[in-house]
Amino acid sequence: MALIDVAIACLNSIREIEEDVKDAIVYIDAGCTESFQLAGAFPLFLELGARSVCSLENMTSLDAVADWNSKLDCANRIVIMTSRLLNDAHRYMLRCLSTHAGVQRCSVFTSISEGSHSACPDSPLGPDAYREYETLLVQDYNEHTKKSDKISKDKGVPKFSSALESLTMEPITSQNVDDSSGDAEGLVVSVHHFPLIICPFTPRAFVLPSQGSVAEASLSRQHEDSLTFGLPPISTGSMSDTDDVPPGATLTAHFLYHLALKMELKLEIFSLGDVSKNVGKIMTDMSSLYDVGRRKRTAGLLLVDRTLDLITPCCHGDSLFDRIFSSLPRAERFSTQAQLKQGVPSIDRPSLDVQVPLGELLNEEPSKIKESGLPEGVEAFLRGWDSYTSDPQNECDKKSTELLNGSLVATECFRGTPYLEAMIERRTKDGSVLVKKWLQEALRRENISVNVRARPGYATKPELQAMVKALSQNQSSLLRNKGIIQLAAAPAAALDESQSAKWDAFSSAEMMLNVSAGDTSQGLAAQISDLINKSALAELQAKKNEKLDSSSSRGLLSFRDALLLTVVGYILAGENFPTAGSGGPFSWQEEHFLKEAIVDAVLENPSAGNLKFLNGLTEELESRLNRLKSEDTKETPSDDQLDIDALDEDPWGKWGDEEDEEDNDNSKADESYDDMQLKLDLRDRVDSFFKFLHKLSSLRTRNVPLREGSLASESSFPGDPSGNKGLLYRLITKVLSKEEIPGLEYHSSTVGRLFKSGFGRFGLGQAKPSLADQSVILVFVIGGINGREVMEAQEAVGESGRPDIGLVTGGTTLLTPEDMFELLLGQFSHF
Repeated sequence: MALIDVAIACLNSIREIEEDVKDAIVYIDAGCTESFQLAGAFPLFLELGARSVCSLENMTSLDAVADWNSKLDCANRIVIMTSRLLNDAHRYMLRCLSTHAGVQRCSVFTSISEGSHSACPDSPLGPDAYREYETLLVQDYNEHTKKSDKISKDKGVPKFSSALESLTMEPITSQNVDDSSGDAEGLVVSVHHFPLIICPFTPRAFVLPSQGSVAEASLSRQHEDSLTFGLPPISTGSMSDTDDVPPGATLTAHFLYHLALKMELKLEIFSLGDVSKNVGKIMTDMSSLYDVGRRKRTAGLLLVDRTLDLITPCCHGDSLFDRIFSSLPRAERFSTQAQLKQGVPSIDRPSLDVQVPLGELLNEEPSKIKESGLPEGVEAFLRGWDSYTSDPQNECDKKSTELLNGSLVATECFRGTPYLEAMIERRTKDGSVLVKKWLQEALRRENISVNVRARPGYATKPELQAMVKALSQNQSSLLRNKGIIQLAAAPAAALDESQSAKWDAFSSAEMMLNVSAGDTSQGLAAQISDLINKSALAELQAKKNEKLDSSSSRGLLSFRDALLLTVVGYILAGENFPTAGSGGPFSWQEEHFLKEAIVDAVLENPSAGNLKFLNGLTEELESRLNRLKSEDTKETPSDDQLDIDALDEDPWGKWGDEEDEEDNDNSKADESYDDMQLKLDLRDRVDSFFKFLHKLSSLRTRNVPLREGSLASESSFPGDPSGNKGLLYRLITKVLSKEEIPGLEYHSSTVGRLFKSGFGRFGLGQAKPSLADQSVILVFVIGGINGREVMEAQEAVGESGRPDIGLVTGGTTLLTPEDMFELLLGQFSHF
């Protein structure tokens, strides 16, 4: 049986547009860059004959010079690939065409279908969106060309420069669109659908580009059951099909439908959660008798709302992949504003481009470049490039570090085993040991010996670093083993003490909360209060000592970290003590102590955390804290300061001071009143924060699929294989065991509905299919997934005894605990 490989499917889709790519300058936006980078598509563009691949947002006129194939003639064809709505990418495409004035043909490929443009309220385009946009782009191009010609004549400047300066960034409109598709200069524009712009971490796991329209679209509107714009609302079952569906659900449904069409799959759709049901309904409404009648492989699609399990992405699980994405820096997002569209903002998802610090790993002493392990050819090139600088040695070291910083690529493999796939499906210890074995095998092939103290069954940063340096000593070895060198640098950086200490501290704190949740609510509340107090005290001490050694603060959790643990604690409390208090899982007294701990922590350090519920109060709290500090310094004079007033024996010297003292008393009274009012405002904000925590604690009772308890997380016991497993593991295990899952809804196809409504009266009804009967199962989590869930999903298939099943896991984005903090407590939260 041929299993689905999403990475190969992505590359094959690029091969299908070879005629458009050949001899063209290819422009890709930030979302496509993430996708093609992980899929390893850039060498494929070179193979297909592209002149160059350039950034759409950062395009310049010099892009026409950077020709991979060294052709002397000017390019007259441009290919633009975008993961955004056409109206969102319009200004960049218009600037691109205006810069390359000699272009005769422009082919636009977008991952957003015509149906999505028509259904999405943010798009002004109609059902024939592609044809409409072809005409609009040509019209705007002609208008800008005429405007630039006029400016050139008036100001006497060259046409090329004034065209760039005169570009306006106004959105397109669908008014006054005629059927003309050409212009006087012969520019031909064609728009096509390219659905497979995805980020494949492995052949069986993918997410959507973080800077694409689908991932950035809101998944919830603000109402009593919503938590944040970036996650689906609580699945109370009250959301009907007639409700206003969020734009993220509409775009996700169209994406999945066209993904199945592209991969020639006939989907049997199942959903769990309110937003997932809406997505499933949209997909079935899009199906037709023509689609059903075509010869396709049958596959099962399981849609799951992220809100059904918030514990798993909030916690620091045993996953090397999650450690890497949480510890290493990400590439900066292209600067876009979170615009309000139809009353909801677009979500700024963190970039998926992890910056692997290979240069820092090879070059620990920047002043000694000859000992850095860099190839001599690279050193000579960098020195020549920066020969004009005043300090070429320093600039060379800096550029050598930046040059070797790279990204993770999914297509690199060792003897047929993809690196990322093998790493994402293993825990931290097993994954790091596997990387160590790959390095040892590469060293044996190169006949290189490394003198490093190694422990069998373990892998540490010094071991991995020494092996990476040895493989990078000469240029030929570096090129032959670039895949494993780049990959090994990522876990080496993640296993560094400065990164692993904090992750382990988080993991230990979460384990203590889990144990306390299985005991009493008093113990759990005491644990949360202790974490808040200790983190606030540690931050206060670190702030007082300006020259605090960084090594002394390793492993310490900040106040911001303690708030994330508070979220975890409240969700656990809601699952174990749903009726402990009137408004929440704790009693009034227990929660009062928690509130006081947070109030005290904020008063001592108002700027810590950058929290949404403190918006508008942070500056006032900071000024209050600074005033109190200044008063303390005034009240404690130095010992050598003389008391002049005590030496003055003239009683007339204090004449008129009574009025000044009265003014001081009045100002102090006003300040004390302001302080009291500020504390009351702060307590109100903290009360609203705890109301939000109450909503999180009610997830088990308000989420309909979790009420019966068969899918809810259970307290772990020794020997229990499903102890600390996430929802996906429990869900897939029950699906493959053909157990009844409460709240799981099947969406009948067009033919199925016909049998049910028509032929069903004659006893010819169609039986409801089962997910376990499908040879291919696609699980898509609306809201995002993490590496631990991908690993546990494959474990569930392996433990089921069904090796014939091909499981593909996908999600809106890749989630880390820091991402969950921003979604739940940051600017996109619904307080």
